[in-house]
Amino acid sequence: MCETAVNLDIVVPNETRYLRFVGAIAEQLAKELDIQEDKRDTLAFHLNLALTEAVANAIQYSSSANAKDSVRICLSVKDAYLSVRVFDHGGGFDLAAVPTPDLDELRERGRGIFFIRSVMDSVQYRKTESGNVLEMRKKIA
Repeated sequence: MCETAVNLDIVVPNETRYLRFVGAIAEQLAKELDIQEDKRDTLAFHLNLALTEAVANAIQYSSSANAKDSVRICLSVKDAYLSVRVFDHGGGFDLAAVPTPDLDELRERGRGIFFIRSVMDSVQYRKTESGNVLEMRKKIA
């Protein structure tokens, strides 16, 4: 069971070329946790998927195309919970209004929030004074 507190704070430029890097950090974090070995690989895959989708959305829907903008990612583990927060400066959206996609349609876009909701236990989105935050949580023990 994971009891060690972990806090990672990552800031990446507002560019999609950093998605693989962010996903690799997420996977490595999952593989280092003190959880059942058979659950580590699944958690690593789920965390990579959720985080890269969230960061890709934050970059895509940013309020500006300014390369100096950035996306902040906070990953924390405490007791039996993993928390991931993605901060951005975009216009925001209504998480509750995002529909379930038609999975029979072959489209490249519009499935990110569905995937995130599918692999994480809770997903919340809120606007703050300094931007927006998408918070995802997963029980890991």
